[in-house]
Amino acid sequence: MKKRWLIGLLCASVLASLIPSRVYALGVSATAAVLMDADSGELLYEKNAERQMLIASTTKIMTALVVLDHGGLQHTVTVKQSHMAEGSSMYLKPGEQVTVEELLYGLLLCSGNDAALALADYCGGMTQFVTKMNEKARQLGMVNSSFANPNGLDDEAHYSTAHDMALLAMYAADNAAFVRLCSTKSVTVNGRTMSNHNRLLREVEGCIGMKTGFTKAAGRTLVSCTERNGHRLVAVTLQDGNDWADHAALFDYGFTQFADLPSETAWLVLPGGVRKE
Repeated sequence: MKKRWLIGLLCASVLASLIPSRVYALGVSATAAVLMDADSGELLYEKNAERQMLIASTTKIMTALVVLDHGGLQHTVTVKQSHMAEGSSMYLKPGEQVTVEELLYGLLLCSGNDAALALADYCGGMTQFVTKMNEKARQLGMVNSSFANPNGLDDEAHYSTAHDMALLAMYAADNAAFVRLCSTKSVTVNGRTMSNHNRLLREVEGCIGMKTGFTKAAGRTLVSCTERNGHRLVAVTLQDGNDWADHAALFDYGFTQFADLPSETAWLVLPGGVRKE
């Protein structure tokens, strides 16, 4: 009997070593988070993915995409006093003339709220611009999102979810002009030097950027995209005091533990979130 038991235990051990593990420990500090395959749209990890929350300056991903749809990167915009805004800035001055491309760098690298207002004005004014933002959100299936401004300052009518922002990031990752802009680490244009606030560009292998955000009410928000071996993942965290480390962990999880597993492998509940089969 003892011999049979030992043989059975040995066989079970061998089988266990041949079958991929199905549960992986992964937790993030964010109130809401999503990791998504940017090529297929498959959801790899989620935590409160559908909770409507403030998104701060990650809003500017949508702002940039609407501007790029409008076109005219080399068109000149004259800065107005009405473009001056609270919070982060690219330090525009009334009367200054800048190109749309320069404003987009200011929007995505140093998160300029002034750049957001100047770009909205260039595209037909605030009301028309916000309408376009919400139209694009509907087109992308962002059914739990509402945009009220181009810069992400707190507003009851301005919110999204981690899942919706991942859909936006997946779309943005296919826009070559957007990727070129948001992945730029530093640029000097017309004597103005701007550095990207996104530390992941320097700290995470294959990161191609996206957008940071922060307000007191929203907390830290972050949307990022990383490409390794021709495969892209997007990550979103909302209200996350440890977002740099969380995004690094999410990408390591996605690339080293998800991408290499057989497609038939099942996924179960993960600490702090869920990976659906």
